[in-house]
Amino acid sequence: MSSATSPPKKPVIRFGRQTSSGRIVSLTRDELEMGPELTSTSSGGPNDFSNYTVHMPPTPDNQPYTATGSSSSKSDDLPRAAGRTNRMGSDGGGGSSRLERRISVMKTQNKSMLVRSQTGDFDHNRWLFESKGTYGIGNAIWPQDDGYDVDGSMGASDFMDKPWKPLTRKVRVSAVVLSPFRLLVLIRQVCLIGFLIWRIQNPNPDAMWLWGLSTGCEIWFAFSWILDTLPKLNPINRAADLAALNEKFDAPSASNPMGRSDLPGIDVFISTADPDKEPPLVTANTILSVLATEYPVEKLAVYVSDDGGALLTFEAMAEAASFADIWVPFCRKHCIEPRNPDSYFNLKIDPTKNKKQPDFVKDRRWIKREYDEFKVRINGLPEAILKRSKTLNSKEEKQAAKLAKEKGEDQAAAKAAVLKATWMADATHWPGTWKSVCPEHAKGDHAGILQVMSKTPDHDPVYGNQGGGHHFIDFTDVDIRKPTLIYVSREKRPGYDHNKKAGAMNALVRASAILSNGPFILNLDCDHYVYNSLAFREGMCYMMDRGGDRICYVQYPQRFEGVDPSDRYANHNTVFFDGNMRALDGLQGPMYVGTGCLFRRHALYGFCPPRANEYLGLYGQYKLAAEVRRREDEEESHPLNVHPDLDTPQKFGNSSMLVDSIAVAEFQGRPLADHPSVKNGRPPGALLGPRPPLDAPTVAEAISVISCWYEDKTEWGDRIGWIYGSVTEDVVTGYRMHNRGWRSVYCIPKRDAFRGTAPINLTDRLHQVLRWATGSVEIFFSKNNSLLASSRLKFLQRIAYINVGIYPFTSIPLLIYCFLPAVCLFSGQFVVPSLNVAFLVYLLLISVTLSMLSLLEVKWSGISLEEYWRNEQFWVIGGTSAHLAAVIQGLLKVIAGIEISFKLTSKSANEDEDDAFADLYVVKWTSLFLSPLTILAVNIIAIFIGISRTLYSPIPQWNKLIGGVFFSFWVLAHLYPFCKGLMGRRGRTPTIIYVWAGLVAITISLLCISISPPTSESSSGSL
Repeated sequence: MSSATSPPKKPVIRFGRQTSSGRIVSLTRDELEMGPELTSTSSGGPNDFSNYTVHMPPTPDNQPYTATGSSSSKSDDLPRAAGRTNRMGSDGGGGSSRLERRISVMKTQNKSMLVRSQTGDFDHNRWLFESKGTYGIGNAIWPQDDGYDVDGSMGASDFMDKPWKPLTRKVRVSAVVLSPFRLLVLIRQVCLIGFLIWRIQNPNPDAMWLWGLSTGCEIWFAFSWILDTLPKLNPINRAADLAALNEKFDAPSASNPMGRSDLPGIDVFISTADPDKEPPLVTANTILSVLATEYPVEKLAVYVSDDGGALLTFEAMAEAASFADIWVPFCRKHCIEPRNPDSYFNLKIDPTKNKKQPDFVKDRRWIKREYDEFKVRINGLPEAILKRSKTLNSKEEKQAAKLAKEKGEDQAAAKAAVLKATWMADATHWPGTWKSVCPEHAKGDHAGILQVMSKTPDHDPVYGNQGGGHHFIDFTDVDIRKPTLIYVSREKRPGYDHNKKAGAMNALVRASAILSNGPFILNLDCDHYVYNSLAFREGMCYMMDRGGDRICYVQYPQRFEGVDPSDRYANHNTVFFDGNMRALDGLQGPMYVGTGCLFRRHALYGFCPPRANEYLGLYGQYKLAAEVRRREDEEESHPLNVHPDLDTPQKFGNSSMLVDSIAVAEFQGRPLADHPSVKNGRPPGALLGPRPPLDAPTVAEAISVISCWYEDKTEWGDRIGWIYGSVTEDVVTGYRMHNRGWRSVYCIPKRDAFRGTAPINLTDRLHQVLRWATGSVEIFFSKNNSLLASSRLKFLQRIAYINVGIYPFTSIPLLIYCFLPAVCLFSGQFVVPSLNVAFLVYLLLISVTLSMLSLLEVKWSGISLEEYWRNEQFWVIGGTSAHLAAVIQGLLKVIAGIEISFKLTSKSANEDEDDAFADLYVVKWTSLFLSPLTILAVNIIAIFIGISRTLYSPIPQWNKLIGGVFFSFWVLAHLYPFCKGLMGRRGRTPTIIYVWAGLVAITISLLCISISPPTSESSSGSL
């Protein structure tokens, strides 16, 4: 090193030298010239050395720098913490070339050295103890207090710069599981092709009609299996780094010196429609769980869509907003999970587990009492509203009668003319629906309502004091703010198509764009509450990561509570949520399933992603970067070969505030541009400013965009927002985004993100499946069929969407196939001429490969074998009932234009406190029972007839009997949950079931006698 130009006191420079044992000693220039004898303590050399520090330059991977061309292999013995410095200056003499590759040592005026008394080697441990040497992250650095600086060397702060970290990572499924799975898929396809060829080449001449039906059904089953299995070839898992998210967006930095949150805003949509089927207490608990989530308070806004316009929901929300003043700080103070108060207080575990604050028990006891009072107030709202309305209406009638008496008019007529209004707590008419139907106050005919329940929170944390306004709980040093809560009920008028849930969601999109304009939107059903308070942050990890600007939504799996332990009707649906959806995540992303989904607002507006790929060729084997067309280019020319979904949306309506908010939301939704590989990013610190407060003109504009006429002559529901025209608007909306080139992500946190309720009653479950299947049929016959998709949709993703539209049609061959075993037993024939070796080998190969595939799918998806079997059973139950009805309804709509109407799935809690699953045993007769009940009765009767015919036959054909009985038992095993559902509990089976079974038995017996009447020979043989 060259000396400084004008230091006040030139420090003595010491050099490292290697001894014969490979150790390093520290020598001055004079001592170096005296020879190697100073390396021994007997030479009388100094034996004390303090303030030993070593400087090492930074390296790309923060590892000690290794110089090339070292002449001695002993250099590997150098301490890792003591790296090498830059080369010496020319004043080191000719003998310093080798020393330039050694470490440089600085010392103060103390000339002593630390050496081992026995070996004479330098004692690093003693030096560290006596000199208190300062070391950085993996490297030795200069101490900050000696004031010495050589050539601008780095300090500790330079080594504290941390490398760029991704927020998420992909976790591939083990090749030990995935490779055999893919191989077995190929093997089974070959087996199926061989089996079908053999079936076609070997007809049954004695029963051609039976052979034709069975072969046609088997061809369709093979095709359906391929559609279902091919998208499963590339399943993946994902993991999010919440610590990295906090470090990037919430930790103090040069661009964020105050440590404010730089995360973008989220608008949460909670939808409800009928307080009778969706109890207000359930909705209130969901609202409380969202308000208490761990996300920056000033960046969160909660919107509740009441599509029924009910005063009961409105006042329940007001009660929830009031209770949130104490519930939200309580959750933050004690880190409560889950933050739905009803679920939290019903936990079966010890509530004090991992709780360390001494006042937790006292706080929990007090908040539990407050919640009980809150529930009583919610439960008493219907009666309170009715009593209030009755009193005020009576007062109005008296005033009208008094006024009529003064005018000499008929008092009775005056009383009758008074409207039976529903009154608010401030003694004014409720502008929504009334209990007694009146013009402009009925379902489908009421004004738009928008009420801000809680104001915009302060930008800075507001800490509570002793009690925080409550004398029984201490909120000191706890942020007592809560997010904005807004009630919305869109306007409805006769003559307008309000498009059910999709229309309500689009109204919320427009109103939220005016009021808060969060660049991300999370939609939840009223019964799906936040089970993991960090779920929002985990979803933002994917949106804010490198490449996150191409993600249109993050879908969370649906998890359910209140399902019977055996999951009789596959309500958990784990095969779909943990199998199919996880596999789609390895393609272009999972489908949107209606709830628990974090959207990018810019993608909902119908825009294309900033970057996309096109997949050309027969099966999309050629990948090209798609050209991003700008709006000005589209105005000049419109290529005929461009898919309509790729057009830029133009018609957002006549609200200038809404149009102006689009660019703002797009910019705020970009990831941080903190790495050269991040494209389309925003600078750090761009979202640190406070939100503007709400004023009267802004609220008035929000009310105008939820009016029933606003969507006229716009692209809302066609290209913008939730898509109209299907009862499964969720699947169509997600498909449109994928068709534009967007990607989606499946987020499966270790702790469930959300939890909801599912119908455990057989009738309710079948009606739910009927609604889904009918929507799929609508998709198949519409322009949203993925056969018409653009080239931006991946090949396997296209197959997955094709399967969505086709799977209900499998009910037709499934229904036929479930009757075939009984027909074989009745007729004495079989689907093949005989049970020969070829047929049995093919059957064995197909069955074994299917079983092995199921085991491997269970392995990589994490589901259990019981759940897989329950899914197979309900596939047969739903396929022979709800799916078949969906196909019929869909065809009626397409051919005859008959509209389909569905009842809202009831989400009311079970009233039986003694049995939480009492609803499981309730039998509600529905026409959907007819088909599976007929299959059940026919197969049972056929088994007895087939056995009796074979036993009394002169030439028994046991092979045909065994084949028919085996497949009949296969059908009956799949219908076993249906049988249990029909039995109910304690002999409460409806009489109509017995009547229908008897009619089926009599009809079959008469058909058998008429088709194959008994002869005299058979009668005498029987005798």
